[in-house]
Amino acid sequence: MKKTALPKMLSFSAPDLREQIEALPEGTALIGISTDGRAIAVDLDVEAPHVLVCTASGGGSTTMLRSLTAQFLHQGAHALVLDPKRIAHLWAKALPTVTHRGNIAGIHDALVGLGSELKRRLDLEGDLEDVPRLIVALDEANATLRQLARYWETVRQKDDPKTSPAITALEDALWAGRAARIHVIFDGRPHATVLGPETREQFATVILARFTADTWERLVPMAGPAPKQRHPQRGCFHVVQQDSTHETQAVRMTDADVVNWLTDPEDNES
Repeated sequence: MKKTALPKMLSFSAPDLREQIEALPEGTALIGISTDGRAIAVDLDVEAPHVLVCTASGGGSTTMLRSLTAQFLHQGAHALVLDPKRIAHLWAKALPTVTHRGNIAGIHDALVGLGSELKRRLDLEGDLEDVPRLIVALDEANATLRQLARYWETVRQKDDPKTSPAITALEDALWAGRAARIHVIFDGRPHATVLGPETREQFATVILARFTADTWERLVPMAGPAPKQRHPQRGCFHVVQQDSTHETQAVRMTDADVVNWLTDPEDNES
């Protein structure tokens, strides 16, 4: 298809875009519009059930996590938002179906609770019709996992496992999430030494911005050589799905957009 210039901004406040998002089927969220004019979306029920977002600092990963999580919440999902900066996802504190955790002890306990919830759901043996999806949005994942490991060293007792149970629960959710309707949106670069050597395979959609050639090669080697990043346009990502790559302008949702939409969905003014 013929390439066109990406729009400079793709704002959720545009009525036609909001209508397009609200028409998506359950389990699908719009990432943005590609250079060939196609809508690029993530479908949690196709291929691996999780999403990987990896950018350099200031690359827009927090905005991406907010946009995708909000869309799934609008469809009836619940969410666990892990916000180690404590202020990156303040929108999440205003919503009844979202659990927001910021300090490392709270994140640890929330992930341990996630492990229990995963087991509960798996014990239902597929009878999940009345169980809402659970989105686990993990911001600054690499730094958070390192902090969790250090935190566990300070609190674990003699007979406790060496590996943090919070990290184990996250890894279990990545492997068994599909069967339990639990989906992780992971902001970072999953290291094999922390989450296991094959964790990358659990992400069917990989969203990158301001990446190095080394990062591209490690995360999406099946997509070929790293494309040239022609411009630092805000909100521009490369989305890799099933070996295909789409240069994409992402949907931008502000904190106010999300809160207004999810608390008063009949209000057409975001």
